[in-house]
Amino acid sequence: MKIVLGAALALTAALALSGCQKSNDEAFGKRVHAYLMEHPEVIREAADKLQEKDRAAQAKASSDALGKFRSQLERDPRDFVANPNGRITVVEFFDYRCSYCKIAAPQILQLIRENPDVRFVFKEFPIFGDVSETAAKLALTPQVKAKGLEVHQGWMAEKALTEDALDRHMQAAGVDPAAARKAAEDPAIARQILDTRALATGLHLEGTPAFVIGDKLVPGADLAAVRAAITVAKAGKLKPVG
Repeated sequence: MKIVLGAALALTAALALSGCQKSNDEAFGKRVHAYLMEHPEVIREAADKLQEKDRAAQAKASSDALGKFRSQLERDPRDFVANPNGRITVVEFFDYRCSYCKIAAPQILQLIRENPDVRFVFKEFPIFGDVSETAAKLALTPQVKAKGLEVHQGWMAEKALTEDALDRHMQAAGVDPAAARKAAEDPAIARQILDTRALATGLHLEGTPAFVIGDKLVPGADLAAVRAAITVAKAGKLKPVG
């Protein structure tokens, strides 16, 4: 709604500047209203253009920040990393209760299995409430990290993740839920999550999932774009990783 309103205002301003003589406000307003009623597609076209410009500006701001935060993105020793010896790095910001993260999860696990030369860094970025926060803290405990992908797969498979489901999947993976929950109280884990939120802010990320591959940011669950960026990175066409 804000985008459509902004587009309408921008269009009004453009129409106002298109003439050389000062118009009576009421008469001008009626002409603009009549034009927009006769050509409503103009508002949609302007709104789409405005949204496109906003996305491009956000992508550029994020891309410009990648180099600045490279080390925190790819080499934070506190993160859980799959295929730690891979030469190409993919970073995902995600939330265990994010529906799009859940859609992407099976493809991500397949990508990890099929590409042992790709390091995959999991950034816990809980934005969907208390259960998300708890899941993120548990995932960063030594107990759950030791069973990282197994627990991750179980939690992502839950359509509506609950506290009980967290414990059930930990137990199924051989993790003592009580011990993990105790370990999750470590202030260092809370600090790590705050650091990840600050990093996401620095990269102008507004939601989950979001992927970083070298010098490319892929917002949303666009796994085709992630795979394409990996292919480019393997060909040596992205900035060096590490």
